[in-house]
Amino acid sequence: MTDTTDPRPIRSHSSSTPSPALERIRALLAENSVEFREVRHEPTRTSEESARARGESVEIGGKALLMKTGDEFRLFVLSAARKLDSAAIRERFGAKKARFATPEELLELTGLVPGSVPPFGRPILPFDLFVDESIARNEKIAFNAGSITDSIIMPTHDYLRVAKPTETFRFSLAAG
Repeated sequence: MTDTTDPRPIRSHSSSTPSPALERIRALLAENSVEFREVRHEPTRTSEESARARGESVEIGGKALLMKTGDEFRLFVLSAARKLDSAAIRERFGAKKARFATPEELLELTGLVPGSVPPFGRPILPFDLFVDESIARNEKIAFNAGSITDSIIMPTHDYLRVAKPTETFRFSLAAG
């Protein structure tokens, strides 16, 4: 069930219509009978801004990062209150290097801008999905859903059930 808390029309990063990613997420959640809350808010650039706009703790934020490890792009999701442990990712994949996708690569591969990437691999985004252990520590997850003005908040157990991560392992460190 959707609870739209803001009467303003949905805006994606580039138009007045919902982003294709948001539409695919809505369809996936409906197909799987997942209850969620959708929040429309002013554009946010950071995890902290997104948490404030949603009225939720930054800890439940799901930060989705597209990274290139070796020759392959993969999607990594961790709590927005934590920082990425790139050494753990390099070790897990036996890669000498791991780097974030550039804004240009992100746009080319997903049609999305930084800060709008939802925490879903296939069938939403064409990547293997890896989820940090920090996500399962919370009862719910909140994330930007294909734009910097649309967020979804849902139970974590439902997220893990429908997102079907390739693997869950520890690749985050305490922030600060």
